[in-house]
Amino acid sequence: MKKKLLHTPEGVRDIYNDECSKKLYLQNTIHETLKSYGYADIQTPTFEFFDIFTSERGSVASNNMYKFFDREGYTLVLRPDMTPAVARAVSKYYMEEHMPVRFCYMGNTFVNHAEHQGKLKEITQIGAELIADNKSDADAEVIAMTIDSLLKCGLDEFQIEIGHVDYFHGLMEAAGLDEDAVNELMTLLSNKNFFGVEELITSSNVPMEVQEIFNKLPELTGTVEVISKARSLFTNDLINNALDRMEKLYELLSIYGFEKYISFDLGIIANFDYYSGIIFHGYTYGTGNPIAKGGRYDNLLSQFGKDAPSIGFAIDLDQLLIVLNRQKIDIKIDRMKTLIIYDEDKKAEAINKAILQRDRGIPTVSMRKSEKQSLNEYEQYCIDYGFDTLFYITGDEIIRKEF
Repeated sequence: MKKKLLHTPEGVRDIYNDECSKKLYLQNTIHETLKSYGYADIQTPTFEFFDIFTSERGSVASNNMYKFFDREGYTLVLRPDMTPAVARAVSKYYMEEHMPVRFCYMGNTFVNHAEHQGKLKEITQIGAELIADNKSDADAEVIAMTIDSLLKCGLDEFQIEIGHVDYFHGLMEAAGLDEDAVNELMTLLSNKNFFGVEELITSSNVPMEVQEIFNKLPELTGTVEVISKARSLFTNDLINNALDRMEKLYELLSIYGFEKYISFDLGIIANFDYYSGIIFHGYTYGTGNPIAKGGRYDNLLSQFGKDAPSIGFAIDLDQLLIVLNRQKIDIKIDRMKTLIIYDEDKKAEAINKAILQRDRGIPTVSMRKSEKQSLNEYEQYCIDYGFDTLFYITGDEIIRKEF
């Protein structure tokens, strides 16, 4: 049992030493990027009332949440999603504010995935929410921040795949499918199971021209020309508005100079039901999972009493760390660190030297030399733990080694 307690539960892990330093570097780099766009910080509780994240609000399914009870018998959950928590807080503190509000956040989310999925159950997210702005300019700002953040972290080969919820809704309106069929279709599209999509659509009473669109969905991915292609195949009011919005968004992102990082996927399915317009996922090689997700959620805040169309995004720091490592992109963490070892009668001199080093901004560890360890062992210790300089204060001399 004691040995078992040294391990973490399924889906969580320890992060330490260089990996932890790199993760904190990424976190700080993205945070500074978001602040540069004028976003203020917000922190919400790690656990909240269950009702904040219920399926009615379009968040995570109930069986994927970590639930527990407080002393009064209320059901609480570890937050599975940051956006509803920020929406609740903004609705509470900015109920009468009609101008846009910008917030950025960092925090861990907890989703109890099935063990066979192999996903982390606790991940660190950093992201931003732009509240009370329904313009395409707001869509562009949030996606530009996503791209800018990834570039600042050293990632260069990635794509932000953009879609629109109403493109799918427009197809559903034309297809006339019942709720069960729609849910099955969404699952198939989420899994990119286009053979399953074709089988479901063919066996349903779907008009032939709409069937043709579903069969061509795998082709409706790529550059901005995809929008023109989709317009030539089939349209209705919902689809037209969705295509217009994506076209306008592309124009705005081109002004930012980010068009090379943009692609379109008209078969994209929102991972949360509260999304209501533009949705996007960020992908790169080295992982099959998105490193960033976001979208417009114009109706979520109204569930908390505030009518405020909004859009936001989050970057999965754990996935980002993985892909940077797999792509062999070096994260420049500060390795300047000093170890001072000293003989017993030199402790005052060693402590004063350590204070001087720290005043210079150099992280410094000081420790009395053990008689059981040789100088060579301390040198190896420096190499193993990232010290670049060793001082050994002994007798009338100071021995200095650099690594």
